Amino acid sequence: MSKATRIGPGHLVLVVGPSGAGKDTLIAGARQALSGDEDFVFVRRIVTRPGNSAEDHDSIDDAAFVRARDGGAFGLWWGAHGNHYALPAAIDGAIRDGRIVIANVSRGVIDAARARYAAVTTVLVTAPAEVLAARLAGRQRDSDGPLGERIKRNDAYAAFTADIVIDNSGTPADGIARLVSSIQRAGAGETGGDGA
Repeated sequence: MSKATRIGPGHLVLVVGPSGAGKDTLIAGARQALSGDEDFVFVRRIVTRPGNSAEDHDSIDDAAFVRARDGGAFGLWWGAHGNHYALPAAIDGAIRDGRIVIANVSRGVIDAARARYAAVTTVLVTAPAEVLAARLAGRQRDSDGPLGERIKRNDAYAAFTADIVIDNSGTPADGIARLVSSIQRAGAGETGGDGA
């Protein structure tokens, strides 16, 4: 898609970060904080993994995922950790309507998002390595694979540069406040952009 034909004028805020950083906690808190404002749309991912209490997503099997993807049901999709992930095509309409769409995605889909949408801000949620390791050890989500592999995956994007970085080693309330501020700033056009 050329720069002139990318989807806008709304804004896509992509929350990324290593396993154990607390992305889901911060997103849930930001969703609650901004729940009275219809300009902000929080998107549930579609994942080929059963749901659980630690992650907010809609589950789908592999065959249904392929049918949905091929039928145009997704705005963005990617693979990671042996699973398939997607954001519903409804995000396109919300962005065309000028709304701010917030989603938890893999860092590996950022280039595709920047190619498709006119205004994209990436927010990296992270924490020191020892904090991440302790959180992962306590999470016990077998579908993510062995702990050592999860920690190695965090190193795969060491060179990734985000528009905004949130160190989430403090209290959840602090991290949520920083994410809300980041989302509001992105919606006001104060950060992020087209990746050019």
